[in-house]
Amino acid sequence: MTSGGTTDRMTRLLALVPYLTARGDGVSLAEAARDFGVPERQLRKDLELLWVCGLPGHGPGDLIDLSFEGDRVRVTFTAGMVRPLRLTTDEAVALVVALRTLLELPGLAEREAVSTALAKVSAAAGHAADRVTPVVVSVDAREEALAVVRDGLERRRALHLTYYVPTRDERTERTVDPMKLHYVDGKWYLEAWCRRAEGVRLFRLDRVDDVAVLDEPAAPPPQAHERDVDNGIYQPDPGSPEVRLRLSRSARWVADYYPVDRVTPVDDPPGGLAVTVRTEDLAWARRLVASLGGEALVDEPAELAAQVAAEARAALARYGVAPTG
Repeated sequence: MTSGGTTDRMTRLLALVPYLTARGDGVSLAEAARDFGVPERQLRKDLELLWVCGLPGHGPGDLIDLSFEGDRVRVTFTAGMVRPLRLTTDEAVALVVALRTLLELPGLAEREAVSTALAKVSAAAGHAADRVTPVVVSVDAREEALAVVRDGLERRRALHLTYYVPTRDERTERTVDPMKLHYVDGKWYLEAWCRRAEGVRLFRLDRVDDVAVLDEPAAPPPQAHERDVDNGIYQPDPGSPEVRLRLSRSARWVADYYPVDRVTPVDDPPGGLAVTVRTEDLAWARRLVASLGGEALVDEPAELAAQVAAEARAALARYGVAPTG
């Protein structure tokens, strides 16, 4: 698998429960943070996330439970995370098929680890694994792109992308120097130095129409710095222009979904919010307001408000409706 904030955090979360269980009466947050090599603030975030993890059902008695006493923490319910995994024959056979399929993917980064896991599961499944017939698996474009990108990262080669930019509704050709893969909220992202934009960019793999490994080394310049995505992919630069919106009650979710600088309750619209977001891309903000279907008003910048109003008037004209107000 890939290195990086998301993968490192998943590994840490899986290790935290047996780590805390082994310490019985608990451990200080500072000591645990040192053992895992992370700031205490990050460890607290990990523990908060563990609190909502557990068994299917996610009800009382299903979730991991922790107890905090001063600056010490201990686990009071493990939700089975320290029990050995026992598979039924059907589960083991399904896992054998999945692992064999994974080995067929080009550019697999950890082939040795997958092969070792396959050998262990096959041994546990016994004769049932020997009866698994070859299967034909259709690998979709996103998986093919992921395999090629991993190959480029592993070999430290530049990539050529055909990439769809939704805010401009266009496909672009660009050469990039790959830096890292991220898996966030169910989507894969390639972080790379884009030679066309002359900056670090994130590329969603489901928007990559074509990708090829080039016969030249990847060479991100010294100013290309990887980002921390533990707090989400969308992290605007503090110096980006401000966009001020007024949201109706039904659009208040925007303040939870996107990073916002300021949130203020307002009476107009009733039960609404005034929020400030930062973005270099006004086209993205325009699409956001349009997607809310009249549940958001643009206060600033004036340029964006004028664009939204013009698009609204054009849409009404197509239906033969005269604008009001």
